[in-house]
Amino acid sequence: MPEATNADDADRRDGVQIDLISGERMNGMASMEKIRMILDGVHNGNIVILEEGLSPDEESKLIEVTMAEISPDEFNGIEIETYPKSGSSDSSLLGRLMGTDEAPKKLTVIGPANQIETLHKDETLISALVSRN
Repeated sequence: MPEATNADDADRRDGVQIDLISGERMNGMASMEKIRMILDGVHNGNIVILEEGLSPDEESKLIEVTMAEISPDEFNGIEIETYPKSGSSDSSLLGRLMGTDEAPKKLTVIGPANQIETLHKDETLISALVSRN
């Protein structure tokens, strides 16, 4: 998300950058482009909020790529929370097979594992503590 701010400017501020990414922007991207954009932001210490979240396959791939990039001295992973819960829609097998089950809109929050701690999560609220390391 380099177009949002200059890295030098971010270093001068005492805070955490939050990147809010619209569903419209994500719809024009391939799955790996989305994953790379998210991980690049998180590698920079940013919190990434996706208006429409990721598909289950994209979330799995994000976790897989994250695990491959973990390094004890540089990057210790991500914390990911989704609202509403993935299981909150009626996703029956028949509905999925017939293509009638539409994925629910969901907000997803992703950040560096060492900076974001989920304090509370329910079907209407994600409460997180974000620290600047």
